[in-house]
Amino acid sequence: MQTRKLGNSDLNITAIGFGAWAIGGGGWAFGWGAQDDADSVATIREAIDLGINWIDTAAVYGLGHSEEVVAKALEGVAKRPYVFTKCARVWDEKRQIGKRLKAASIRAECEASLNRLKIDVIDLYQIHWPEPSEDIDEGWQTMVKLKEEGKIRWAGVSNFSAEQMAQVSKFGPITSLQPPYSMVRPEVEASILPHCRANNIGVIAYSPMASGLLTGAMTRARIAAMPDDDWRKEKNRHYQEPLLTRNLNLVELLRGIGAKHGRTPGETAVAWVLRHPAVTGAIVGARKPGQLKELVGAADWRLTADEVNAIDTFLKANPA
Repeated sequence: MQTRKLGNSDLNITAIGFGAWAIGGGGWAFGWGAQDDADSVATIREAIDLGINWIDTAAVYGLGHSEEVVAKALEGVAKRPYVFTKCARVWDEKRQIGKRLKAASIRAECEASLNRLKIDVIDLYQIHWPEPSEDIDEGWQTMVKLKEEGKIRWAGVSNFSAEQMAQVSKFGPITSLQPPYSMVRPEVEASILPHCRANNIGVIAYSPMASGLLTGAMTRARIAAMPDDDWRKEKNRHYQEPLLTRNLNLVELLRGIGAKHGRTPGETAVAWVLRHPAVTGAIVGARKPGQLKELVGAADWRLTADEVNAIDTFLKANPA
């Protein structure tokens, strides 16, 4: 699988990375329902075997559990992938999630992630959300210091606007941005992606398949049968009407485009994200062995101009 240089770092990452959000399991505010850890470990190891060389997780995924599962999956792995994780979300004994960007909190979160992941240094540490907004300067200055101290190799941000990136970059360069980017959420194309490209900030897009909606496997019946602790059922507006009908029609367009090349709708969705010149890589989640094999082909596949135009025409005619 081809690699691309991530921003101003020395990291050459594959165009697709493994996303560890869903393997955090259920029982928290943004869980995806129950998850078998053995399946998670097997899926991560399959990702490595397929050539994927980075894993993206976060402390808050499963309230620490995702990081623990990643550590278990990497035990004994000879060629370890890069490990990316995030800070700025904390939780209490009642499993209530809070927002923190104070220096003391970020330092404590970094140490906790290092312990859970069982590593000595985090390859890419990211501020998960720019909240509270009044603390983003303090938060970013702390990230710069953690890099200087060798706790992390590179520092990035997630969910930041172009203005927020410009604000904090005076304290130290930003290596990467992790924004939501997919056909159902293309708004970052307006100012955020151009800002990243102009400032040598790598972009690793999350939810390129809209949290599973564009995989081609999602149906109304499957959505209705989702467990109550799957966040998509109630908290993701793209899974609700009137957008659901629009998005399922979009999937059929992707199915037709992909079929001409022996590709899945999910591969088509990821390839569309990777077509953008500002995007370094796309995060692809999977929960069971076998799922990634249907998606990794997107890393080296290029949509034709006519296919991109067909998708853009649909999106313009059916705005989200």
